[in-house]
Amino acid sequence: MCLKTEKINLDMNNNSILEDVTITLNRGEMVGLIGPNGAGKTSLLKCILGLLEIKSGTISVDNKNIDNLTLKERAKKMAYFAQGAPVYWPLTVDSVVGLGRVPHLNQWQKLSEDDEEIIESAMVKTDCISLKGRLVTSLSGGERARVLLARALATRSPYIMADEPVASLDPAHQLQVMEILKKLSQNNSGVMVVIHDLSLALRYCDRLILLDEGKLIGQDTSDVILSDNKLASVFGIRASRWKDGGEDFLIAHHITEET
Repeated sequence: MCLKTEKINLDMNNNSILEDVTITLNRGEMVGLIGPNGAGKTSLLKCILGLLEIKSGTISVDNKNIDNLTLKERAKKMAYFAQGAPVYWPLTVDSVVGLGRVPHLNQWQKLSEDDEEIIESAMVKTDCISLKGRLVTSLSGGERARVLLARALATRSPYIMADEPVASLDPAHQLQVMEILKKLSQNNSGVMVVIHDLSLALRYCDRLILLDEGKLIGQDTSDVILSDNKLASVFGIRASRWKDGGEDFLIAHHITEET
């Protein structure tokens, strides 16, 4: 069971954004989507979710072409956590998280006790249960990010697409969010994370997918993707690596710095 793109191409405003990108995301793994700004990472996620129309190629989830799935079926299969997504309506936190259950409901159907338990569990996991009755429009950026992650978790979708999920969080909540996503993958979900922090990617991701200027540079384990040659050619950096307590760490240095 996997999510797969086959040679997808995306053009926007007569510019090529993605070129012949073929990737896979298996259930039971956490994959980091990395690359410089403008590499096409967010565009790739949006293509997978059907939010952008590809020029050519195919996208499938569990052997079904997404073009043959209804919007409701897509929402059951894939959840999207977009960092910094605006929330315009003054809804309570639990109402926003509850939107994650909508794909599982019929029109006008009320939330069941099971739905309520799933919603509360998602808020507990993301450390936003204390915000339950507050209006989401009153929250800080970090608080809102945790609420939106809880909404994604509440869908119970087998695939999670997370776009820079730790960008506005303090260090403690960055680690908490990555731990939550990692645990989801260990419970047989497929998790794809757009991430700029290569140290977090190294620490938490089973595989990495590297894009540059809309092209797939490689998809493999971190030791292959974060090689000295790839870091230098794609990012213009070198890296110092070490282990501490069994954990891998990486610090990037500009390529022109002296050691």
